[in-house]
Amino acid sequence: MNYPEEHKYDDILHLPHHVSKRHPQMSLQNRAAQFSPFAALTGHEDAIRETARQTDSFAELDEDRKELLNRQLQFIKAMLAQKPECEITYFQPDQKKDGGNYVTVRRRIEKIDEYKHQILFTDGTILPIGHLFSIKGDLFQNTELTDI
Repeated sequence: MNYPEEHKYDDILHLPHHVSKRHPQMSLQNRAAQFSPFAALTGHEDAIRETARQTDSFAELDEDRKELLNRQLQFIKAMLAQKPECEITYFQPDQKKDGGNYVTVRRRIEKIDEYKHQILFTDGTILPIGHLFSIKGDLFQNTELTDI
């Protein structure tokens, strides 16, 4: 038969939709997933976010602050039997990029290990002495060991 272009499919237009007996029908959710956006660069957004994340640089301490911290640590060492609680600000290096952040915690000190240059807290946390920035606490009241 020779149909004009506009009537080319009239013979199949009103037939029922074919349903395969061999293959199960795809769920609407799976069909919709075929048309969801495609991320060609997996992890690209995470990499951009990581690059944009701000870090601080480690501030080299002046001699006055180093001397104060040293005297404070000696004072704390003499008070270790009391497990003194201090507010300590220290530099925490970033695991993924250069720099890090300054963190302030309030913890009880268990031990000062001069050989390993570490402060051990009662909760098991270990802090390298070289990362210290400041130490504050009630035990320094009425002493010359208050923060600069």
